[in-house]
Amino acid sequence: MKPITTITFYYFKSNRFWAFQQMGLNPLKRNDIPGLTFFKFLGTGGGKGFSLWPDFSTYAFLGVWENKLMFENCMNHHPVLKMFNSKSQKQRTLILKSIKSHGKWNEINPFQGEESIEENHLPAVVLTRATLRWNKLFYFWCAVPKASKAIEKAKGVQFYKGIGEWPLIQQATVSIWDNFDSVQKFAYRNQDHSTIVKTTKKEKWYQEELFSRFVLLSDEINER
Repeated sequence: MKPITTITFYYFKSNRFWAFQQMGLNPLKRNDIPGLTFFKFLGTGGGKGFSLWPDFSTYAFLGVWENKLMFENCMNHHPVLKMFNSKSQKQRTLILKSIKSHGKWNEINPFQGEESIEENHLPAVVLTRATLRWNKLFYFWCAVPKASKAIEKAKGVQFYKGIGEWPLIQQATVSIWDNFDSVQKFAYRNQDHSTIVKTTKKEKWYQEELFSRFVLLSDEINER
């Protein structure tokens, strides 16, 4: 069995304060969970997905696993994740196969994979993450509305959401696309997106950054 990456979104109608508290408690210990090599509990952005104001109804758990069986065992038996399931009204889990990743997240690259031409037609997921420099926060957040509108109008995008560890400073995005061709066209042909990417590099907005691509293996929604 091969390594997988998972992202589970938890949606809360009630128990929102409980969910918010968990983000500061760091309730999991990686060394205690067999098969878990990297994980993050993440808040999400409000509005249409990217906002200075958080979405207090939605949180995410990202994990990198040695294989799918290890992931399923943890989700079914670990008391913390069972609690998230019981207190949330809906869960959406993306199971991903890493294709290509460059950059670092907390000084490591947790996503390892090999690109295959045969998989280019499959649904694609893109994950970006950055730690912003303090003196570049204003410029970054001024650019967010334009970036949000660009992806909102992009052809082939099915879903997008801002996620992050710390408000303002550590930001990430996850998006689902029809295929990698749609991703390529957006990355290189959308003028607003291309300009923002060039500016971030020229002005060195990021202290640390990572860009990763995945094949979407499954997308499952459970509601109570």
